[in-house]
Amino acid sequence: MVDINFLVFSFTLLSLSCEQSSFATLIITPAQLLRDDGNTIVSENGKFALGFFSPVDSTNRYIGIWYKRIPIQTVVWVANRNSPLNDSSGVFKIEVDGNLVLLNGGKSIVWSSNSSKSGENLVAELLDSGNLVIKDGNSISYLWQSFDYPSDTLLPGMKLGWDLKKGLNRYLSAWKNYDDPSVGDLTYRLINIHGYPEAALMKGSVEFYRSGPWNGIGFSGIQGSETNSFLQSEFVDNDEEVYYIYQHRDSSLVSVLAVNQTSGNGVVHRVSWVEPNRKWDISKSWPKDLCDTYKMCGAYSSCDIDASPSCNCLKGFKPRSPQAWRVTDNSQGCVHETPLNCTKGDDFLTFTGIKLPDTTNTWVNMSMDFEECRVKCLNNCSCMAYTNMNVTGRGSGCVIWSGDLFDIRQFNGTTQNLYIRKAASEKGGSGGSRSNIVVIVIVTVVTVGMLLLGLGGCFIWHTKRKSKGLKEKIEDRYTKDENQDDELQLPLFDLDAIKTSTNDFSDANKLGEGGFGPVYKGELGDGHEIAVKRLSKKSTQGINEFKNEVILISKLQHRNLVRLLGCCIQGEEKMLIYEYMPNKSLDFFIFDNTRNAILDWQKRFHIIFGIARGLLYLHQDSRLRIIHRDLKASNVLLDSKMDPKISDFGMARIFGGDQIEGNTERVAGTYGYMSPEYAIDGQFSVKSDVFSFGVLVLEIVSGMRNRGFYHPDHQLNLLGHAWRLWIEDKALDWIEKSIGGSCQILEVLRCIHVGLLCVQQRTEDRPIMSSVLLMLSSENAILPHPQRPGFFMERSPFKESQLSSDQLSRTSNDRTDASNEITVTLLEGR
Repeated sequence: MVDINFLVFSFTLLSLSCEQSSFATLIITPAQLLRDDGNTIVSENGKFALGFFSPVDSTNRYIGIWYKRIPIQTVVWVANRNSPLNDSSGVFKIEVDGNLVLLNGGKSIVWSSNSSKSGENLVAELLDSGNLVIKDGNSISYLWQSFDYPSDTLLPGMKLGWDLKKGLNRYLSAWKNYDDPSVGDLTYRLINIHGYPEAALMKGSVEFYRSGPWNGIGFSGIQGSETNSFLQSEFVDNDEEVYYIYQHRDSSLVSVLAVNQTSGNGVVHRVSWVEPNRKWDISKSWPKDLCDTYKMCGAYSSCDIDASPSCNCLKGFKPRSPQAWRVTDNSQGCVHETPLNCTKGDDFLTFTGIKLPDTTNTWVNMSMDFEECRVKCLNNCSCMAYTNMNVTGRGSGCVIWSGDLFDIRQFNGTTQNLYIRKAASEKGGSGGSRSNIVVIVIVTVVTVGMLLLGLGGCFIWHTKRKSKGLKEKIEDRYTKDENQDDELQLPLFDLDAIKTSTNDFSDANKLGEGGFGPVYKGELGDGHEIAVKRLSKKSTQGINEFKNEVILISKLQHRNLVRLLGCCIQGEEKMLIYEYMPNKSLDFFIFDNTRNAILDWQKRFHIIFGIARGLLYLHQDSRLRIIHRDLKASNVLLDSKMDPKISDFGMARIFGGDQIEGNTERVAGTYGYMSPEYAIDGQFSVKSDVFSFGVLVLEIVSGMRNRGFYHPDHQLNLLGHAWRLWIEDKALDWIEKSIGGSCQILEVLRCIHVGLLCVQQRTEDRPIMSSVLLMLSSENAILPHPQRPGFFMERSPFKESQLSSDQLSRTSNDRTDASNEITVTLLEGR
């Protein structure tokens, strides 16, 4: 098993199998070839080497450039990325026509520089900058250079951006995998070069992160980019070139910018070599968090990672669709509270400490001063915002945005202000204040009336063309309790409409059944698909669970939590109405020998990451700390895009701000997912959910169910088997065969590692969900060795004495008797 604690930056790290020799010369001439025989070309001062290499776990051969003096072979450029050689017959040479070429054993051209510029004394030279150049003798100009064709790494002195005269676009493209340098889907490039340029991280043609534009000091969307004391960065924007470039203030430093697609969707790292520790260290990464997601919150809203919810309309704006906004569908964004009226005069609101909006629709004038910029925007009715282009000194240049403003996030310490257009009436006065007062009065009267009626936050949702009106009575036990939000408004569905939508609860519409009761698919008259959870009269759950789920989930707003649309309370019927999940639940796929192939590794990692984000919201980011207490594969639903949604909050409990754990004499949950302290002592906390999450991760990776697991060689349960494979360095055996070809080994190993950390016996050893997310998303996160899991059960124990001393060092310090087996009797079956 590969210990991922020591595998930093898998996209560039390669094992050196032997010490390679070097040519004494620094150049390649038409008469001098470079063969794949262990020799390399070395730059003048010995900083870089060029030669043939094979990535880890690969026998393919490539021509590349790496740091000569760093003991971990770190490849920064690859010539034949998409055309590997399958043997050591390769020859690298310069032709008389000025081309650098790579030939295979049959003398066919595998790769060419396509320079096509001849000269009398052509040479190819590797410079101490890491740049491989073709030049004519001692000429200082280059006929071709590798710096114009980057791989995944931006070295000091290398340009990221455009040569407009040549039509040359220099951008970074990630390796496809740690052992495959071919061009992956992920690129980091400059965009909007004819307006206000910025860098963007793209997956194919889809933009999912942008750096923000250059403001004279740094990229406005990369927090801390204005305070890099060891870098001297420059952004050039003129008629001939648009590019970003950096140098080290101390030439002895080794630091690069690299793009990596093996972690989640992908990431850009600023990495530095730390000589005393003999390792690479990540000093900065982006995207950094959820708020770095492109257009996360829609138009005229900002994302604040420290706020809950994270997305909020900017001052002076309101949600375009309040109903969608309440259920965290922010895609429609926000609109002005008071509509603009350019002919009557508008003004500007000042926003500070933010990432500037998407610069797609911008106009730039570098010579215009600040006041001229303001007047220019004010006189143009399509101008929605303006700012200085350069914030150094007193500021200079003018940037104007037309159209809606997207992808704004809150930052601390940024030095740039943004001025967004608003109606002049928003200052006060007559232009709309009376109408606002009327609205406030109406809302107040309606709210008081509803509270007096005791509707418990539920209103009729007109699902038929004919209005049914407000329901006159709801039993007192459904009225609002002291924990409910005063503004809670949950639609109440009409029973007849539900019956019609489900074909009178026909078996053909039945999706499944749990402890609560059956669940049916329904389709309303407008074509909207729903899932109806009907409380069974024989249900082991009752009115308390029904009320608990209504109260809790109606307050929760997160993309990884199932969305409660309303409830139905009529006679003996008690139903919850959810958004319909077309792909059912997670267990429908991972435990089925046929359907499991549908979930490749990327989908599984996406699901793991989404569940973790949902739990983090419950434990930390929602207004109240919530413990789910019944997280399992069947309670993770999948939408049409295979996005995971945590469901079933009947067992969930609310904690106060300072409360961290609770006790119950009524242990209810699902065997195989419950933590030891909860199953045995009735003690639950956020760490109980962490345990359940760890079990779920191990199930997702292996495709095996914890409950009822059987292995022919021993009688360990699933957790015990996983831990055994881990300490025996056989963790790769844990990976389900159907995902073997699609998985990224380091990412899978990291998930197994995290899963085992989450299911440790002692609660204090388990990580919290914020740490779990960091460990899942960062290849450089240092992960401790997992201790023995809770419920480590076996009747025929394997002998720890048979393990090596190194393996024994990774076993628990708090060992219990290996034959100890715990049986949990649930008071309520699920």
